Amino acid sequence: MMRLAARAGVAPADFWRLSLKEWRLLVEAPATSAPMGRREFERMAEVWPDDR
Repeated sequence: MMRLAARAGVAPADFWRLSLKEWRLLVEAPATSAPMGRREFERMAEVWPDDR
């Protein structure tokens, strides 16, 4: 964990101050989602029309 923190640029003193929740936010991969499909886009456009 210390090596990973060092690679991420986290100083040792800062590493030891991290909560478990903060550590997980630093090391977990960001959530990914599928691109919006045509149907979802059309439904969104109906709900929030572009008034320009």
